[in-house]
Amino acid sequence: MKRPDFQLEIQELNLAYLMLAQQMLRSDRETAMFRLGVGKDVADLIEGLTSAKLVKMANSQMLLPSFRFDDALLAGLLAGKGRDATSSSLHAAIVAAGKPVKGLAG
Repeated sequence: MKRPDFQLEIQELNLAYLMLAQQMLRSDRETAMFRLGVGKDVADLIEGLTSAKLVKMANSQMLLPSFRFDDALLAGLLAGKGRDATSSSLHAAIVAAGKPVKGLAG
């Protein structure tokens, strides 16, 4: 059985993510950093990318965006599990805000 190669899809998703992240950061930096789950160093890097570097970074074989949730509670809340959709969404935002932001290693 042939295993599918998702490289083109990953590149397209990476490019869309980086373009959106850059636009968000340039529009409202603090809100964007919260929504993206990134720290100042990653925000600076993304915001400062030229078009050519943005495309080069998007062509990585790694999927650049990552889920902010890594536990079943947050995933369930984002999926609407809970008493009602409004409280689930609010609860998910509170739980996500307590998660550490991502920074550059080094």
